[in-house]
Amino acid sequence: MKNSKLFLTAILVSTIVFTGCNKDDENNNTPPVETGKDPNTSAKASVDRFSITAGNLMVRDGANGLPIANAAINFDNAPFITKGFSASGVVTEYYNFDVMSTTPAPIYVLFRDGTTTPVAGQLNIIDKIPGESGYNDFWLMNKVSVPSNYVANLVTSFAEIQSRGYTITPTNTIINCPVVPEGSTAIKRFGAGSTTLNRGWYKSQVCFYFTFEEKMLTAVSGNVPTSPIYVTFNINPNMTGGGPPSGFVVEPGTIQTHNVLATTPSSGTYSPLWSVYIYDNASFNSVNNLITAQAAPVLVSNAALVNCPIIQ
Repeated sequence: MKNSKLFLTAILVSTIVFTGCNKDDENNNTPPVETGKDPNTSAKASVDRFSITAGNLMVRDGANGLPIANAAINFDNAPFITKGFSASGVVTEYYNFDVMSTTPAPIYVLFRDGTTTPVAGQLNIIDKIPGESGYNDFWLMNKVSVPSNYVANLVTSFAEIQSRGYTITPTNTIINCPVVPEGSTAIKRFGAGSTTLNRGWYKSQVCFYFTFEEKMLTAVSGNVPTSPIYVTFNINPNMTGGGPPSGFVVEPGTIQTHNVLATTPSSGTYSPLWSVYIYDNASFNSVNNLITAQAAPVLVSNAALVNCPIIQ
């Protein structure tokens, strides 16, 4: 009888151990639950728009007062805002975001399979910031297809999109989204555009950018469309110290230039990426609309391409 009790006890212990092992095996075979990153606690990308590698017309030199890296920028102060004329001669304002290329940089927007709206809560993803080769304020939207059970902010870099094998579909939509330091402000927009400083992901770090939507932009042969602007400087570009370093000519005691924008957001050919035509400053007083600007002697054609979205 004693031996029978020992035998039953041994069987019971073996059963418990065996069952416990099976449970552990099941747990080990269950994939872990994936969770997204929290943008509120994630590291922030370092942004400097005025370094030698990032700037062109606006490069910090220790004397011009341009903000240091990661310092918030108030774009509603000089030299980031300019008053000029529209093609019809109406006073207009625009921001200055420096020279940009016609080659847009990609921005990745995530969509769950079978849906037509971006994943709620997911920050858009970029792979370039100011100062890096290939950066542009103008972004070509790329749709990224993710599984139906995708968790927002699980993926926070282009490298992760690639490693997971998600399908990327380029579109023809271009958006003007200058990347800026956290806390930067630009409170004016044409029409009812949002002035919110948006957040995105850059290599698993949080970045910040404005969005200008005064007109929907469509890529032309993959490039950012352009439009002409006519400007004049205190010293003509064919003279020592001439061109941009000398500053725009303005009406005495004001910030009113006689720069003329050839198109407006209501025009079919409008683009905030302006091709600069420099006219002789001797014609300043006679220029106040597109007709008079085109009649002035042009000293330099296609001098640069600048991102200057109209805000009024």
